[in-house]
Amino acid sequence: MALRHAVLAALLDGEYSGYQLAKAFDVGVANFWHALPQQLYAELARLEKEGLVTGRQVVQETRPNKRLFKVTDAGLAELEQFAASASKPSFIRDDLLVKVQAADRVGTGPVIEQLEERAAVAEAKIELFGKLLRQIRGEADEDEFLLRGERIGPYLTCLRGLAFERDNRHWCLRIATVLRERQPDRHRIP
Repeated sequence: MALRHAVLAALLDGEYSGYQLAKAFDVGVANFWHALPQQLYAELARLEKEGLVTGRQVVQETRPNKRLFKVTDAGLAELEQFAASASKPSFIRDDLLVKVQAADRVGTGPVIEQLEERAAVAEAKIELFGKLLRQIRGEADEDEFLLRGERIGPYLTCLRGLAFERDNRHWCLRIATVLRERQPDRHRIP
């Protein structure tokens, strides 16, 4: 997957400025694709040049003018082609896991701290995903929304983000506990 597909998918919900797109990424898309605002602005320019999005200037009196972008028919066709292509398996690439891997040979105090910090970040994301899910489905309960909701893609990705963060929190707290309990015990089995 390229950033272009994540941007096109985010723009399916309407017309966004670069700033609004960055906020949408922070809230929803970031649970499966990370991008800095500068990367988003550059990608919007590329997509517009390729005719996959169209931009229009909005004149504002008390603020600087802004450009709003939306997906074109060509952009939708690009997304359809992407959706039909085979997906590669995902993989984990995480420096904290390297630190845990080395825990038997390095001091575990900083690793435990980082695991607990990661768990706290996961907890905050869990709360955010819960709010987003409630906001997206409105008054409908989840089963009803999943059957009849107008646009469920963002909801489904938030569900994945929620499951990921819950598992991440659980794993971090468990491993921090294991490492903490092992600290005084130097009689390890090789």
